Amino acid sequence: MTAPLPVTVIGGYLGSGKTTLVNHLLRNANGLRLAILVNEFGELAIDEDLIEAEDDDIISIAGGCVCCSFGSDLTGALIDMAKLNPQPDHVLIESSGVAIPSAIVGSVSLLNGFCADGIVILADAETIQRSACDKYMGDTVLRQLADANIIVLNKIDLVNKAHLLETKRWLGQQTDGVRIIESSHGIVAPQVVLESFLVQKSLGVLHFEASNLEMMTITLREPVDVESLAKKLADDNLGLIRAKGFVTSLTGQKNLIQVVGRRWETSLAPDSTLNGIVCLGFKGVLSRQNIEKIGNVAS
Repeated sequence: MTAPLPVTVIGGYLGSGKTTLVNHLLRNANGLRLAILVNEFGELAIDEDLIEAEDDDIISIAGGCVCCSFGSDLTGALIDMAKLNPQPDHVLIESSGVAIPSAIVGSVSLLNGFCADGIVILADAETIQRSACDKYMGDTVLRQLADANIIVLNKIDLVNKAHLLETKRWLGQQTDGVRIIESSHGIVAPQVVLESFLVQKSLGVLHFEASNLEMMTITLREPVDVESLAKKLADDNLGLIRAKGFVTSLTGQKNLIQVVGRRWETSLAPDSTLNGIVCLGFKGVLSRQNIEKIGNVAS
């Protein structure tokens, strides 16, 4: 069984900073081969110094990353991505500013060989509340926020502290407490957006540093109830942004656990020789003590 390709949808209304975030991820891919899918090339302004070659269908980007335009055929573009040699490590779909991300995830879920890693929604700290009240765009903005597993509250440098706190309070009300990541200029630790960075961490090859993030790994040396464990890791009280890793089930099978915000899922991973779950959260928020009660801390 080949591990499915993880797919992250990056959404948010026009001008929220999606493309800026994508360029930041490409610059900090740390050896990962990222595949970027966008509706039309004209909608994604990849920084020119990252582009190595272009043709009608694909843009080759430094570090083994690629960008592909899918037009009206997202399914076909994903299938083509899976045929690349070497395959990408992670697929990013930058949705249009008026798209509903859950509809895209629905398409991904129908394809063999892919798994939805999560929906990351960017929100402009200066304008998000005003946009949500607009009679023309408000419904779309609110539906995008409702789809989010993680919200990147971008452009916080353009607002004062009081405005920022009020916006975060409002977002919490609209999304029932979805994890919010503050950002300026689309700069977010890649581990927050891409589960592949957690895989790198579990393999001991991750060198990306982020001063406000904290990582820990738990190992469970005995078989566990996999779904019960995943549900526990998605508990808000743990303060996790993401968690991913491999454990042995009560039936002796190796399973993959993945947590994004409060969403969790499990799947069989018979080919994996890894053991342990990498947990990511913010310093001062990540509850190491509560996580340690779940398993033995490795490092």
